[in-house]
Formats: sequence, C-alpha cells, structure tokens
Amino acid sequence: MRRMLREGAGQATVEFVAVVPLLLLAALAIGQWLAAGAARELARAAAEAGAIARLQGDGPADAAVAARAAVPGADRDRLHIVVRGRRVAVTVRPVTVVPGVAALLDATAVAVAGEHA
Repeated sequence: MRRMLREGAGQATVEFVAVVPLLLLAALAIGQWLAAGAARELARAAAEAGAIARLQGDGPADAAVAARAAVPGADRDRLHIVVRGRRVAVTVRPVTVVPGVAALLDATAVAVAGEHA
C-alpha cells in the first residue's frame, strides 16, 4: 500500500511538470493578446487626437505632434503617424511579450477630420 502511494506521488509530479510549460505558454499568449488590445486603443486615441487637431485648422505637422502627445511617453517610440490631408493614420506596435509576434499584431487606426465639403 505504501509503495502505491509513493508511485502515485511520483506520477502527480510528472504530470505537474508536463502541465507547467502549457500554463506558461497560455499566460504568455494572454499577455500578448492584452498588449495588442492596448496598442489598438492607443492607436485609436492618437488618430482621434490628430484628426481633432486637423479639424481645428492645425497643419499636418501639428496634427502629428497632437497624435504623439495623446500617447503616454513610454509608448511614443512604437508609433508611426501618417497625416495626408484630413486623414490621420496611426500604427502602434504592441509591447513584445512573446518574442517575434509583436510585429504581426501591429494596430492601425484611422481618423478623418470632418466631412468632405
């Protein structure tokens, strides 16, 4: 009886060791998914800020500055802003949680300043 208990404990340890990498992978995937969602929200907010600046009559360079200012400082290095006419497009690369995946999850948002006249 005692031997069966010891063997069962060993099997539980092996099963636990087999499950840990799967749990770690799931945690990394969830973290990357959350980072991609945050990048999407940052891109949307920045594009809207740039479009508002264009709507207020600011030039394209000022619209890009407004878009960049709408994003927290640490995230500004991951922005790409394009202003063409009244259209402001912002792309944000999410924080890398899973190496090599962030580039595949770039978030782009477009905002247009006002209606076509």
